[in-house]
Amino acid sequence: MNALTIVAGILVIVIILLALYIAFLQRQLRSINRQLSKRLTEHTRQPIRLELLSRELNTLAIHINKCLKAEEALRLKSIREEKNFKELIANISHDLRTPLTAIKGYQQLLENSDLSADQQKKLHIAQKHADELGRLIEHFFEYSYLLNTEPEPHIERINLTNLVAECLAASVPTLEQNNLAVQFEETTPIFVLADREMVTRIIQNLIRNCVQHSIGDIEVRVLAADKAVISFRNLVNNASVIDVKRLFDRFYTGDKARSNSTGLGLSIVRLLAEQMGGSTGVSLQDGFLEIRVELPL
Repeated sequence: MNALTIVAGILVIVIILLALYIAFLQRQLRSINRQLSKRLTEHTRQPIRLELLSRELNTLAIHINKCLKAEEALRLKSIREEKNFKELIANISHDLRTPLTAIKGYQQLLENSDLSADQQKKLHIAQKHADELGRLIEHFFEYSYLLNTEPEPHIERINLTNLVAECLAASVPTLEQNNLAVQFEETTPIFVLADREMVTRIIQNLIRNCVQHSIGDIEVRVLAADKAVISFRNLVNNASVIDVKRLFDRFYTGDKARSNSTGLGLSIVRLLAEQMGGSTGVSLQDGFLEIRVELPL
C-alpha cells in the first residue's frame, strides 16, 4: 500500500510538473505572438524577447529574429533602390527634354528654308517621330512627378458621365485616324468626389491605350455600384501573351512589337486613381480586354 501511495504521489507530481511546463510553453508562445502582432500593427522593430528560459524556445526566438532582421534589411534595400529609381526616371525625363527641344527648333528652321518636295517629305517624317518622342518623354516626366511629389488632389463633385463624354468627343479625330469607333452607353449622370484634372488624365490615358492596342471598336461605360466605375473594353491582338497581373506595372507592354509605348500610361492611371482613394482592375476574356477604374461616389 505504501508503494502504491508513493507511485501515485510521484505520478501526481509528474502530472503537475507537466501541466506547469505546458502552461509555461503556452505563455511563451502567447508572448511571441503578441510581439509579432505588435511588429505588424505598430511597425516596431523590436526583436522577439522571452520572459523565461527554455533552450528550444530561445533557439526559436533567435531564428525568428534572424529572419526579421534579414527581412528588414531587404525592405530597406528595396526602399533605397526605389528612391534611386525614382531619381533616375526624373533625371532621364529632364535630360531628354533639352536635346529634343533643340531638335524641334532646328526642324522648324529647316521647314522655313528652301527645301525640295522630297526634302519636305523627309522633314515631316522626322517631325512626326520627334513629336512621338516628345509624348513618350512627357510620360516619363509625368510619372516621375507623380512618384516624387505625390500632389494633393483637389477634391470636388464632378459629373463623371459628362467628363467621359467630353474626353471621347475630343479624341474623335485620333480615333477616326486609327479607324476606331466608340460605343458609349448613355446613362443617367453619375457624380464622383475627385480631382477633375486627375480624372481627365485617367480617361485620356485609357483612350490612348485603346488607340495603341485595340484591333476593334471600343466599348465605354460609366457605372455606379459601391463606387463609380469607368470601363474601357476592346478586342486586342495576341491576347494570349498579355499578363493581366502585370498590366498596371511600370514599363510593362503586352505587345513587344510596339515601340511607341513606354508602358507607363496605365501605371499613371493606377497612381492617379489611388491618390484619389480609388482603385484599378483588369480582365481578359475571349480576346476582349477590359480595364476598370473605380472612384468614390
